[in-house]
Amino acid sequence: MYTGLWLSLGLGSACAVSGCSKPAARVERPPPAPATAAVVRPTPEQQAILATLPSPYREADLFNGQAKFALCKSCHTVAPGAGAAFGPNLWGVFGRRSGAASGYVYSQGLKSLGVTWTAETLDSWIANPRAVVPGTKMAYAGLEDARDRVDVVAYLKTVTMRPSKQKTPRVADPRRPASH
Repeated sequence: MYTGLWLSLGLGSACAVSGCSKPAARVERPPPAPATAAVVRPTPEQQAILATLPSPYREADLFNGQAKFALCKSCHTVAPGAGAAFGPNLWGVFGRRSGAASGYVYSQGLKSLGVTWTAETLDSWIANPRAVVPGTKMAYAGLEDARDRVDVVAYLKTVTMRPSKQKTPRVADPRRPASH
């Protein structure tokens, strides 16, 4: 009896982890909502950070970026001083050379890629890591939707550029009313 239970739990865990390397189902995004729909506006601090990015990243949906980045959090940390997990800590990734974060052992391909991470290079990487660096250790298959990548890159910029003494605020959920 217990053998069957442990086998079921083990197979379930293996399937959950293996999902990281499978492409996400392609979902067409609906057209933009009418102007009367509730929109979550970036905070002034987030607006200042977004202003440092090229278009279209300045107009990103940070709430969607946060939601899409949730999958990345299974392997990456973003807090200053946090150690590497299955992937490197992404704090300070913008402007950093590929394969250069301390505390993580990179594949030779990523170490020799020789790019500086910008919005554009991160976007390309997130789209298809294996196309950028064949043989990468990163199990993630990529994010096909260009708008989702823009949102993830912009969200990543806002959570990896904060002064170290501040907590990273969550992006407000537009589906919930603000509590006072």
